[in-house]
Order: sequence, then C-alpha cells, then structure tokens
Amino acid sequence: DGKIYDAYVIYPQSHANEAGFVEYFVYQVMPDILENKCGYKLCIYGRDVYPGEDTASAIEKRMQKSRRLIILLTHQLVNCEEPAYDQHIALHNALIQNVTKVILLEMEKIGSSEKLQESLRFIIKQQGTVKWKEQHTVHPQSANSRFWKQVRYHMPPQLKSS
Repeated sequence: DGKIYDAYVIYPQSHANEAGFVEYFVYQVMPDILENKCGYKLCIYGRDVYPGEDTASAIEKRMQKSRRLIILLTHQLVNCEEPAYDQHIALHNALIQNVTKVILLEMEKIGSSEKLQESLRFIIKQQGTVKWKEQHTVHPQSANSRFWKQVRYHMPPQLKSS
C-alpha cells in the first residue's frame, strides 16, 4: 500500500513538567510495546522527524505514509486554544479526506467533551476512545493487558513477510 508506518503518533508537546509521563509513554512505553513486542512501526515527532527538515511538509509526508493516526488525549491537548499543526492535519485527513483511521488514547479522564474541537468530539462519538487506566507506574504494562489489546484491535493487520 506504499505506507512506511503503521501509525503516526500525535501527542501534546510541552516543555512543562506535567508532560513528563506523556513523553515517557510516547518515547519509551509505546515503542517498547507496539514496536518491540508487537512488530508495528510508529512515526513519532521528535524521533522520526529530523532537525532541519521543513516541519510542516515532513509531518504531512509522514502522515500520508502512515496507516493510522494515534492521538493521545490529555488535559493539555483538550485545553489548548489552537490545535497543533499535526493534530490539525491529522483531523483533516481523517474527516475530510477520509483516508486515515484515527485511534484516540484517553490518557487522562477528560470528562466533558465540550472543550474539545468539534472534529475530535465527532470521532469520539463515532468510535469512542481507548482509556489508559493504569497508574502512572515506572514499569510499562504487559503487551497482553486490556489497554494494549484494544490498541492493537484498532491498528492495521500485521503484514506477513515471506
């Protein structure tokens, strides 16, 4: 299908301390479980988009080469006045062009969705979210936990290499 990545990961990027767990999850836990244990290939901004690249076009190209978009829903992302560029492009691709399926990971209890962008509310209403219920522990959980099984259910089927 010409795709390089199984999923492009969108998460709130912040320099604040509260982003510590989210960044640990994105850079450590997700690659460990989804790439190392399950064999998927993720595209993570900051790891797979290189310094010096034109950020906007790099993000768009990586998304086009991804089978899924994973969006981590956090209070920071929900309360953000202006969505990040990658989130904006992802939702456009998912809803307007209807090309890529979105997987929403609810990392924190979001509560009322009134503050969410209308496009995110629409996706939540249509397919719901996969909720992270684990305590923020230092040890990543098992790939066989309910959370990761739900994530894998929404991921593209594994292509068998001959």
